[in-house]
Amino acid sequence: MKEYILNNSLVSHKMGVLRDKNTSTKEFREIIKELSTLLCYEAFRDVETYEREIDTPMSKITAKRINMDDYVFVPILRAGLGMMDGILQAVPTATFGFIGLYRNEETLDPVEYYFKMPSDIARRNIILLDPMLATGGSAVNAIGQLKKHGVKDIRFLCIVASPQGLEAVQTAHPDVRIYAASLDKGLNDQGYIIPGLGDAGDRIFHTVD
Repeated sequence: MKEYILNNSLVSHKMGVLRDKNTSTKEFREIIKELSTLLCYEAFRDVETYEREIDTPMSKITAKRINMDDYVFVPILRAGLGMMDGILQAVPTATFGFIGLYRNEETLDPVEYYFKMPSDIARRNIILLDPMLATGGSAVNAIGQLKKHGVKDIRFLCIVASPQGLEAVQTAHPDVRIYAASLDKGLNDQGYIIPGLGDAGDRIFHTVD
């Protein structure tokens, strides 16, 4: 099982604010940003580093560095765009690609409509972004598209995951690591996470009353 759930009292507090239907769009966006930054730090906990000699104000030392050119952050449109500011907070030089998917509300299956990546994507490591891992259909589809383009290392960051979504991704792509701020109870009949956040995209972009 390659899943990592943030276990932190402050994260739990912020999740409570995020879930509240009365939370403003401004505060919702801010918390998505904050949690995305924390998830980014977790995803980079054990990545490969190299050493470089530097001068501190006091002495020379050998410091560890990450080659950020090896990484591409890929939001799944449109809700994944809400996580970009949090990523840029942690990695200001980040490179981005984009995958466009929407959910067929009758079948709950993902429908593809956009795919834009750097030309050398096959040599890069991918950090995939989507606030909600519900049925897992969009994540499984997006990961499959990336693998068709030769990508070998993929990590998936989400704010809320369902057990069904985790199982779907881990069954289809057992090599992918999943990082979530919360693991919720399950899905309702419409495929939405319970208790969840509602529609994260609508709440981020204020496209619903």
